[in-house]
Amino acid sequence: MEIISNCTKDTIKKAAQALKDGHLVAFPTETVYGLGADATNEKAVSRIYSVKGRPVDHPLIVHISSIKQLDNWAIEIPDYAIKIAREFWPGPMTLILKRSDLAQDFITGRQNNVGVRVPSQSVALELLSEFEKLGGLGIAAPSANRFGAVSPTTASAVKDELDFFLGPDDLILDGGQSSIGVESTIINCTNAIPSILRPGAITGEMIEKMVGKILDSKSNAIKAPGLFKSHYSPKAIVKLGKHAVPGDGFLALEFVPTPLGAHRLAAPVNVDEYAKKLYSALRLADELGMKTVIALPPEGAGLAEAIRDRLNKASNG
Repeated sequence: MEIISNCTKDTIKKAAQALKDGHLVAFPTETVYGLGADATNEKAVSRIYSVKGRPVDHPLIVHISSIKQLDNWAIEIPDYAIKIAREFWPGPMTLILKRSDLAQDFITGRQNNVGVRVPSQSVALELLSEFEKLGGLGIAAPSANRFGAVSPTTASAVKDELDFFLGPDDLILDGGQSSIGVESTIINCTNAIPSILRPGAITGEMIEKMVGKILDSKSNAIKAPGLFKSHYSPKAIVKLGKHAVPGDGFLALEFVPTPLGAHRLAAPVNVDEYAKKLYSALRLADELGMKTVIALPPEGAGLAEAIRDRLNKASNG
C-alpha cells in the first residue's frame, strides 16, 4: 500500500490505472475519504467489502465525474432528480435511483436501485476523469474505514484504519483534510416525491426550495449507506448531553466551557467547523485511550441535523 501525497496529473493517472487493473484506491472527497474500486469489476468490489468488513448486502455509492454519466447507471430518472442534480452536483449529495443493467447486485446489495453522486473535490474529480479516459464508467466508494467505525477525513486516518487490510498494489491519494467532514446527503428519488434518507450538507430546506416538497424518510423501506442505528462509532463510549467527569473527552461548540478535568477534543466556532472536526475529534479520543466521550450536539436545522444524526449513531455503538 502506497500513500501518494503529491497528487500530480501523473500520479492521478497512476491511481486511475490501478483502479482499472482491479486494485483499490482510497481518495479524498469533500465529505470524507472513500475506498474506491472499479464499479463494474465484481472481484475488485468484493475486496472493498473484505477490507471494510462490510455486510455484502449493504449497497455502495457509485461516483461519476458529471451528470452526463448518470444514464449509464440509472433509468426512469424523475425530472425533479435531474433538477436537483444540476443544482447541487458536483457536491455532497447522493441520489438513489432505479438501477440500469450496468448496476449489478454486487453494487446495489441486490436492490433494484443504485446510489450515485458527483463529488466536488478536485482530486476526486481528476481521478474520475482519468479513470473514464481508460474506459472506466464509475468508481464504487464507501468511506475508507472499517464498517461501522469513524469515517476518515485525512489520508493518515485512512492509513491508521486500513493499513493492515490493504495490499501492496493499493493506493491512498492524500488530498488534505475533507472540507465538509460528514458524509453526503442521501436522497431517495425512486418515488414521485423525494425523501432524505441521510442528512448532510445539502439540507432538506435546500431540496424543498428546488422541488416544493419532500417526504418523511420514515416512510421509506430502502437500504442505503449509513442507515444502521449504530454507525460512525469510535472505541470510546459516546454519550450525548451528559455531564463530563475528569478523564472524559469533551466535544462542544467553542462557547461551551470545558468541564473541570475533562479533555477538550475540539472547540469548533460554528456548525460548519463542528462537522469538519467531528470525526477527527472522535479518533483523537481513541488515540488518547479515552473510555468515554461527552458530546454536546449543535442545535438547529441544516448541517446541525447531520451532525446530530452522526452523533446519535455513534452513541449507539
